[in-house]
Amino acid sequence: MPITQRSDEPFYRIDPEDAKQLIDEGKLKIVDVREPSEYAVDHLANAELIPLNTFLRNPSRVQGAGVLFVCEMGQRSAVAAEMAAAAGITEVYNLEGGMNAWRGKGFPVEH
Repeated sequence: MPITQRSDEPFYRIDPEDAKQLIDEGKLKIVDVREPSEYAVDHLANAELIPLNTFLRNPSRVQGAGVLFVCEMGQRSAVAAEMAAAAGITEVYNLEGGMNAWRGKGFPVEH
C-alpha cells in the first residue's frame, strides 16, 4: 500500500515498506504511543515513547514536521496522528498495521 491520505483525515497512512524507507533516509521522527510494557518488549530504533494518554494531554510535546506515530495495530497511532495534525504538526504519518505489520515484514526492532 503506498502512502495515502483520505480526504477526511489530516494525516498520511503509510505501510511498513514506505515507512522503513523514510526512516532509513532520516526523514521521520518516530513516536511510539504504546504503553511502557509494550515498548519494553520491542520498538523501532530511535522511537520516542509517549503513551497515547500522555500525548493526548499535551500534543505540543511533539514538534516539527515528518512525524511517524506507531502503536501495536495502528489504531491508537491513528488517534495520535489526528490529534498531532490538529495541533499544527505537518507531515504526520500513521504506521498502518503498527508494530504487528512491521514485525510481519521481518524489519528490525530493538528490545
